[in-house]
Amino acid sequence: MGDQEVHRDTDSRQLRMFMKHALNDLRALEKMLEDGMFESGIRRIGAEQEVFLVDKTWHPACVASEILEKLNDNYYTTELGLFNLEFNLDPMVYGGNCLRRMENQINELMDKLRIAAAENKPKTEVTLVGILPTLNKAHLTLDNMTPYPRYFALNEAMNRLRGSAYQLQIRGKDELIVRQDSIMGEACNASFQVHFQVGADEFAKLYNVAQAITGPVLAAAPNSPILFGRRLWKESRIAVFQQAIDTRNPSHQLRHKSPRVSFGECWVRNSVVELFREDVSRFRALLGKGLDEDPFAKLAQGIPPELQALRLHSGTIYRWNRACYGISDGKPHLRIEQRALPSGPTPIDEVANAAFFFGLMSGVSSEYEDITKIMDFDDAKANFLAASRHGLDAQFTWLNGERITAQKLIQRLVPLAREGLKSNNIDAEDIDRYLGVIEERVSTGMTGAQWMLTSQSRLQKKGNRNQVLAALTAAMTDRQKTGEPVHKWALAELSEAGAWKNNYMYVENFMTTDLFSVHMDDLIDLAANLMDWNRLHHIAVEDDEGRLTGLVSYRRIFRHYFRSSLEEKNSTTPISSIMKEKIITVTPETTTIEAIELMRQNEIPCLPVVKDDRLVGMVTERDFMAVAGELLERKLREE
Repeated sequence: MGDQEVHRDTDSRQLRMFMKHALNDLRALEKMLEDGMFESGIRRIGAEQEVFLVDKTWHPACVASEILEKLNDNYYTTELGLFNLEFNLDPMVYGGNCLRRMENQINELMDKLRIAAAENKPKTEVTLVGILPTLNKAHLTLDNMTPYPRYFALNEAMNRLRGSAYQLQIRGKDELIVRQDSIMGEACNASFQVHFQVGADEFAKLYNVAQAITGPVLAAAPNSPILFGRRLWKESRIAVFQQAIDTRNPSHQLRHKSPRVSFGECWVRNSVVELFREDVSRFRALLGKGLDEDPFAKLAQGIPPELQALRLHSGTIYRWNRACYGISDGKPHLRIEQRALPSGPTPIDEVANAAFFFGLMSGVSSEYEDITKIMDFDDAKANFLAASRHGLDAQFTWLNGERITAQKLIQRLVPLAREGLKSNNIDAEDIDRYLGVIEERVSTGMTGAQWMLTSQSRLQKKGNRNQVLAALTAAMTDRQKTGEPVHKWALAELSEAGAWKNNYMYVENFMTTDLFSVHMDDLIDLAANLMDWNRLHHIAVEDDEGRLTGLVSYRRIFRHYFRSSLEEKNSTTPISSIMKEKIITVTPETTTIEAIELMRQNEIPCLPVVKDDRLVGMVTERDFMAVAGELLERKLREE
């Protein structure tokens, strides 16, 4: 997806021509395999690092374009959102001190990025995390999409296939149900993707091993437990990514159809061709591009073809373990790209996760001749989902149907990973360094996800939701600079959220979201009781679509009962007869000053908060009184 020259206005004829090129590329790939053209006898590793950019309030900063211009460095590149960036590490021969060099390069590139971000106006920070805690739905607009043709083309193509809004529905400790009208939900995620070069003859065996070990590796590494303030899965990225770009039309739910983001449906039997054939068979082409490469003409000249169409098409299909074709020094090669690992919490944590994965790739493939004979594919897939949901608390079905906890399995697998790294001549000191991080993280139970959840639980009674999420983001951003792995971090403190005004700048920072509402056809008596039971002065009225249609105050209900006859009081009068229909509303992005001025000028005690005509919150005089009381107390204590 790094190709800029895609067409936004691709028509059906162009897409057919593009698919013709992709099929031709696939035939060329098959011939290259038959002729033994792929590089073998050497193992390389690599990685892609994704990051979030945050402003002084610890919220997303949409300044990627400006920072990339400052950097002017080919190591760095764009991501879907303007608050994300990516940088790519150099490929390294697998052996010796490659893991230490990987960590060092991440730190070097992070330092350079931090300097550019700090010099930016406004000053920006860089955060390594799978999902940024302070991210909210208002950030996921097309205005915040990186303004490159390929992103808009991808969004338009996926929207056409989907035919309706995307829906995120995830349940963990909390539940999240939101609708999204673009693929910007994908920008919620940041990952640390590692690459493992394999020979063509060993691809099927090693790809299956990668699938089998992804569950336990991910269980040790979650770092994405919070989205929009909700505590969801330990690695919520997995659910978010699949649902955020799920192009399957909801009207076809009874039909089995693979999502574009998936773990897969079965083991690979013979070669990498099976995966590329499945990509072509199951998924329509989304993007078009003028292509003039004839792969067979290049093969006749002894030149490996780029396979541009096949690679571009496969780049719109996101397997958690993805097959990659590349060319190094004029020689084609195959890689397995591991996409499930999250960004952060620190470079040493990331390289520890990579070392665990690389070590198991070698250790498991040496220990077991064919993993598919002793493990069901459905169990590997279920383990992956269990790890995503529960992290170290997951229950797995391992080899030969053994039931085992994630924590116990990882402790058993670390020695196998150690042997795998040794067999590839990785420096003994580095093996101890990185697998030691895994061992300590697992024994303490303190993954990045657990650190966030524990910190949040400790802080939630001390401040409002925005303060807590800002404190989490600030604390992790600060602790990442120390280089200490996450299991050694102190928990976040509320004071780390920064200046008090940053936590009260917008309505969304302190609006009430746990709302009671009634339908316009409901009884007045129901509204009266809801307000009495929950000590409410106002209650919102919604229609069948969840749109705000009115507002009822306790004064209106009081007047209704005071003026009504006995017969009227015993009637089934609907709310619609007394509700106020002309309502002044605000959005979550309305500034606090604007909200205060609206309430003062219009002499109203509350403001419904709406987004796309739907009620999302309420701000009342009592909310402002609570904020004023907190700030007064803080000021008096300071003096």
